Amino acid sequence: LKLKMMKKRILLLSAIALMAFSNTLSAKHNHSDLKINTKVSGVEWIGKKVTGQHSGGITIKEGTLNLHDGNLSGGTIVMDMSSITCTDLKPEEGATKLVGHLNSPDFFDVANHSTATLKIIGAKKTEGKKHMVSGTLTIKGITKPITFEANVEMKDGKLGAFAEVKVDRTLYNIKYGSGKFFEGLGDKMIKDEFIIKFKIAAE
Repeated sequence: LKLKMMKKRILLLSAIALMAFSNTLSAKHNHSDLKINTKVSGVEWIGKKVTGQHSGGITIKEGTLNLHDGNLSGGTIVMDMSSITCTDLKPEEGATKLVGHLNSPDFFDVANHSTATLKIIGAKKTEGKKHMVSGTLTIKGITKPITFEANVEMKDGKLGAFAEVKVDRTLYNIKYGSGKFFEGLGDKMIKDEFIIKFKIAAE
C-alpha cells in the first residue's frame, strides 16, 4: 500500500513538473524580441514657430521591440541626440546655427544628455494596423508618461511601424521662446508642442 501511494505521489509530482516545464516553454514561445534596424529606421522632427517651421532628423542609436503572441507589447528606442540635423535649410543659410542652438542648454543640452529614450510599456490594437501605445519619454534626463497612436504591421517575422508623436517640450524643461514663460515675444515665439515622427523597421 505504501509503495502504491509513493508511486502515485511520484506520478503526481512528475505531472506537475511536466506542466510547469510546458508552461515555461509556451511562455517563451509566445514572447519574442525584435531588434530595430538602425540603418533603415529613423526619426523626423518638426518644430513650429509663429513665422513658420523647421524640420530635421535624429538617428536611432539602438532599440528593441517586444512581441507577445505576435503583437507589440513593449520595447525601447534610444535616440542619438548628437545626430540632430536640419533638413529645411542649407548649412550656410542657417542650418548649422539652428542645429548648434538645438544642441545647447536652451533646448536639448546634448553635451550633458546625449540620448533620449522612448520606452513602450503597452500597446493595444484598435483597428486594422492601428495601435494605441503607452509608455514613457525621457528627454534631458526627465521622464514623462506618453500615449500615441501607431500603425504597426507584421510580415514574415519582420515589423514595420510608423507613429507621429506630439510632445510638449516645456514638460522637459525646454522653455526657450515659450509663450507660457516669456511675454512679449511676438513673432519670435516658438510653439510649445513639437512633433516626432518614428519610422521603425525591426526583425
